[in-house]
Amino acid sequence: MSQVAADLIEQGAPAFEAAIPILSQLLKAELAEREVRSIAYQTKTARFPAYKDLSGFSFADTQVNEPMVSQLHGGDFIERAENVVLIGGPGTGKTHLATALAIQAITHHRKKARFWSTVDLVNALEQIMAGQGHEAQIDLTCLARANPVHGGLHVVKNTPPRHATKHAKGLG
Repeated sequence: MSQVAADLIEQGAPAFEAAIPILSQLLKAELAEREVRSIAYQTKTARFPAYKDLSGFSFADTQVNEPMVSQLHGGDFIERAENVVLIGGPGTGKTHLATALAIQAITHHRKKARFWSTVDLVNALEQIMAGQGHEAQIDLTCLARANPVHGGLHVVKNTPPRHATKHAKGLG
């Protein structure tokens, strides 16, 4: 298609010259629509419990280090293959922040993310180890688990990267 367009431009076809602005707008609209559909698909396949972003998180009500979360929100930790661990009791915002980081990764950095409950992840890993499942290429994994720790929410980063299936094989 690009070669045909180049040939028509080279020939100086007046009808094509007049159509170039319209074709350009149509191509831009098509690309924008594809991007919107891709983000919607990636958000759906991530299986978030609810849509959450940082604008809905109240830092004033928590002990969370807002500058650190803002830095994480930029997504550089994903490129460096660093883990982020959110530690805190029930209702401290772990799921909210994890979802917000993953939503940002999908919408602004075109990454793939997946939200897991601990039970679902263990079941999926067991299926993979039994040869009944498959490993997906995912850039960011959010793992939710019940945590009896009290005393606010703590964000820990720069933990060594790990590959879940390699470690899960040693559990059996």
